[in-house]
Amino acid sequence: MNDDDIFSAYKPQKIAILVESAGVSKAKLPLFQMFVLAVLAGAFIGFGGVAYTAVMTGVDPSFGPARLLGGLVFSLGLILVIVGGAELFTGNALMVMAAVDRKISARQLLRSWAVVYLGNLAGASGLALAFGFSGILQGPLDVTAASIVQGKAALAPLDAFVRGALCNALVCLAIWLSFAARTVSGKVLAILWPISAFVLLGLEHSVANIYFFPQGWLAGSDVTAKEALTNLVWVTLGNIVGGAGGVALAYRYAYLGGTTR
Repeated sequence: MNDDDIFSAYKPQKIAILVESAGVSKAKLPLFQMFVLAVLAGAFIGFGGVAYTAVMTGVDPSFGPARLLGGLVFSLGLILVIVGGAELFTGNALMVMAAVDRKISARQLLRSWAVVYLGNLAGASGLALAFGFSGILQGPLDVTAASIVQGKAALAPLDAFVRGALCNALVCLAIWLSFAARTVSGKVLAILWPISAFVLLGLEHSVANIYFFPQGWLAGSDVTAKEALTNLVWVTLGNIVGGAGGVALAYRYAYLGGTTR
């Protein structure tokens, strides 16, 4: 493959090096810049969430073609994160690669995760509040918004954890594949299918849920704060395991374990 050919995808070993290098850069971001980029990412995922809510209004929200369409629309969130540039907690599970190779410290990793999670929370919940004041979450849309969070709150802890792990495996694979592409269109196509699949399958994404719960409350849902927090704790832990263990460590040992960089 010609390294100058922008239409050729990077090979997996090169992707691993690029992902690890990105993890080092992320860990070194100034605190305020990291937080601002995390707020943007939370809002971007929220835009995907409200678009998903609109698409699922008036149709069967369980399984089938409507859910696939909902997944394609929800992909907007990660497309904005990757192409626009922002810091997403679930994607930053891939930073474990850099931590394992001691290119960043455990303290830097946990600092990044904590700051980005808080920024995502601020961005996603802030966008939900904005849509609440916009008047959009009324009529049929508010029924859908309330139904979405009731389903999430009803999940047992183990279900939420496993769905979170499977979800972030697909999210991190989408990010991994986006590193293979050299063009914007290539990155968009790489993101669409893994994200659409996780939505279609009913898997759980912590940052998306941070948006969905406030949206549901503003639409009149009676889900309690305790139920929302329980869901977020188990989904977040699952997201870490699925992204850091299922993708980051697996690819690190597959492609970087015996290399000198």
